[in-house]
Amino acid sequence: MHAMQYSVTLPADYDMEIIRHRVRTRGHLLDGFDGLGLKAYGIRERGTDGSPVNEYAPFYLWADHEAMNRFLLGDGFRGVVRDFGRPAVHNWQGLYHRPGPAADRLPTAFTRHTVPVPEGADLAAVAEDALAAHEDPATADGVHTTALGLDPKRWELLHFTLWADAAPESAVGERFQVLHLSAPGVGRLGAGRQW
Repeated sequence: MHAMQYSVTLPADYDMEIIRHRVRTRGHLLDGFDGLGLKAYGIRERGTDGSPVNEYAPFYLWADHEAMNRFLLGDGFRGVVRDFGRPAVHNWQGLYHRPGPAADRLPTAFTRHTVPVPEGADLAAVAEDALAAHEDPATADGVHTTALGLDPKRWELLHFTLWADAAPESAVGERFQVLHLSAPGVGRLGAGRQW
C-alpha cells in the first residue's frame, strides 16, 4: 500500500460549487482504475470545521505503485495540472491499513494528521508506538477505513481516517469533507500491519 495526496489551495472567495461539480461529473472516472485501492475526493471550506482555507485535496491509497505512476503520468493528473497548475504530491509508505466497522457505508469525511519523527529516535520503536496508538481508533464506531504511513524524506508519520459520518470532536487532525469515494481495489490494500 502507498498513500498519496496533493492539495490545491483556492482563493478565499472561490465558489466551492465548482469543485463539487467537477467531482460530480468526473469522480466516477476512477471508480474502475486498476491498482487504485481508494480515492477520497476531499475538500476543506474556509470557516468550516476550523479550516482557514478553501482547498481541494484528494487522498489516495494505492494497491500498487505502477498504478500510481500510471495515474500521475496519465490523463487524470494532466487534467489537474491543466486546471490548477502542478501541485506538490505528498507520498507515504504504507505501514498499516484496516477497514473499520463502518466500511460498508459511504464515507462523508476524513481526517489527516501528520506527526514528525523526532531526530535520533529509533524508527522501529516510533512505528510500533504509532501502530499501537492507531489500533483502538481503527475500531471506533463510524470508522470506514484507517491507514498509517511513513514519509522517509520528511520523516513524518501520517494518520489517515475515513469516517462514515462527520469526524467526532475527539478526532485529531485536519478535517475534510468527502464528495465521492472511488474504491475499485480496496480489497487489495490488505488489512493490518505492513512491515
